[in-house]
Amino acid sequence: MITAIVTVKCEVGKVHAVSEALTALDGVAEVYSVSGEFDVLAIIKVKEYDLLAALVTQEIAGIEGIVRTSTHMAFRAYSKHNMEKVWAETMGE
Repeated sequence: MITAIVTVKCEVGKVHAVSEALTALDGVAEVYSVSGEFDVLAIIKVKEYDLLAALVTQEIAGIEGIVRTSTHMAFRAYSKHNMEKVWAETMGE
């Protein structure tokens, strides 16, 4: 599974509409409104890079109200469970 994080800058007043449009797309697993430089963060999960490319460059880019995006590829997933295991191994438990 390929995971990417897409941050989205929206036009003023368009965060809700953009977020709703993102959640309707196949491959978009989660959508969050966030503070900071960007307004929305979308977690993408797809099986192939071609699907990711089409999703980001065609479907997401075509959503009205988006000013710009930034896509970040995930290399490795960490969770609290995984980190507890790593620390246990490191500490010799």
